[in-house]
Amino acid sequence: MNATESSDATITGHLLDRLHSLGVTHLFGVAGDYNLRMLDEVLAHPGVQWVGTAGELGAAYAADGYARVRGFAALVTTHGVGELSAINGVAGSYAEHVPLLHIAVGPPRSKERDGAVAHHTLGDGDYEHFARAFRQVVCADAVVRPEDGPDEIDRVITTCLRESRPGYLRLPQDVALANAPSPSGALHRPDRHAADQYSLTAFVDAATRRIEAADTVSVLADCLVDRFDGRAALSDLLSAGSLPHAVVVSGKGVVDESAPHYVGLYAGACSDGAVRSAIDDADLLIRAGVRLADTTSGGFTHGYDPDRGISVDPTTASVDGVVFPNVGLPAALAALARLVEGRPTSAASTTTAPHLHRSSSGDNPLSQAYLWQAVGAAVRPDHTVIADQGTPLFGISPRRLPTGARFLAQPVWGSIGYSLPALLGAQLADRSRRGLLLIGDGAAQLTIQELGTLGRLRLTPVIVLVNNDGYTVERALHSPEAAYNDIAPWRWPDLPAALGVPEPLVLTARTEAELDHSLTTAAEVTDRLIFIEARTERDDTPLLLSRFAEIAKRQARKVQ
Repeated sequence: MNATESSDATITGHLLDRLHSLGVTHLFGVAGDYNLRMLDEVLAHPGVQWVGTAGELGAAYAADGYARVRGFAALVTTHGVGELSAINGVAGSYAEHVPLLHIAVGPPRSKERDGAVAHHTLGDGDYEHFARAFRQVVCADAVVRPEDGPDEIDRVITTCLRESRPGYLRLPQDVALANAPSPSGALHRPDRHAADQYSLTAFVDAATRRIEAADTVSVLADCLVDRFDGRAALSDLLSAGSLPHAVVVSGKGVVDESAPHYVGLYAGACSDGAVRSAIDDADLLIRAGVRLADTTSGGFTHGYDPDRGISVDPTTASVDGVVFPNVGLPAALAALARLVEGRPTSAASTTTAPHLHRSSSGDNPLSQAYLWQAVGAAVRPDHTVIADQGTPLFGISPRRLPTGARFLAQPVWGSIGYSLPALLGAQLADRSRRGLLLIGDGAAQLTIQELGTLGRLRLTPVIVLVNNDGYTVERALHSPEAAYNDIAPWRWPDLPAALGVPEPLVLTARTEAELDHSLTTAAEVTDRLIFIEARTERDDTPLLLSRFAEIAKRQARKVQ
């Protein structure tokens, strides 16, 4: 029992204690009249700090970024209008396997019983509309009542931890303040290393035969390794066998990209030749937590057979399509590490050379190619890099990160504007690291208001905003001159101060030399928020995006 738990604790108190026991020390959200008295308890709690955001969508994105760093997060909204504003962010966490808890506080039970037409409802007396909507994007939910509130809270949180996905609690206003029964003990955390021994033994036997028969073995990794606590086991596997390995963009950061056998980013036919050869031509491909998605496989142009090789998933492993259930991802990777230990390095293990950046001394206009070379070279081991969907993600993802750097993105859900509030959450989750946000002008217009929240909390990240006059990704994919890809031309350098950021350092880079100067200054000035407006031509695109766009356009023509 935590120091703050007692037999006369409220439902809210129990909930906050449970969150705190999971390392959650910040609670995101927006105040509304239904949740105000609950928030009084939040303010009084010794271990949880309230973080009010400019909007509920920003709170959901911030919770997502926080959970990716801390392992869990929570947000609070008011009923109806608040929770529906957040549902897009919660859906993204579901798609990307990020565990967090959404708490929606609504009218008291007396209004529910009477079917009253209360504000923030649909006016029909049905108070379950929004809970039903959330069941599509969460792994567990509950309508909390005093008699079983703690048990239901624990059930939802435990399911979130087990499945690494969001959960949802609906709390009537009076229930949030009601006394809770005594806690039943500590939360049961899932044992990721657990495995059915019979199934594990069968998997090891099959994998042994497959590995012994293969001349070349390569590894492809994705984000589920991180979400299901397999990072250390994957590292052991890669070092034990000196195996050539790559990541898809959603898995960027799960391996040490400075390692000698890291070959680069795999994106199907969009990949560099050496990367594609190492993955597609391997006699045996081990897939660690890989989910094939159009955005991570070059529009499903992968050259390997998903029904062949060894696949390690959160709770199952398979060899050439034969599935071995109840084998946790870390346990399967640990078993494979023992099987490949001491395996001789093959010719396929030759790594591609890292990209180099040479600073410019001239006034050449800034291009996408130069921009991402320079930004990639500026990443430091203590950076948390957050890239928004669009030219930033396509530009930075092929660049190698130094050992220790973190990387956050949302390539499967792909909701533009995600990265700026996610930066807020990631920075609060680990203030020892500096955030490096990479975002386009179109994406930033969706969530720029959270820049004020960053400033209010005195956070000092580096923000690189790519001003290329609209939706360049959409222009690359279809109709570059169409009006629907245009956006309002904002005066970006004015925004940090206008939104309340104290003493921001604002820089503009139109040339290569100006960008190098801006990035050097950002590395030297660490006591304030740095905002760099990087201006590139509207139709200039990173190489990876150009490749992806050509494939997407060919595929679109086939279905017309």
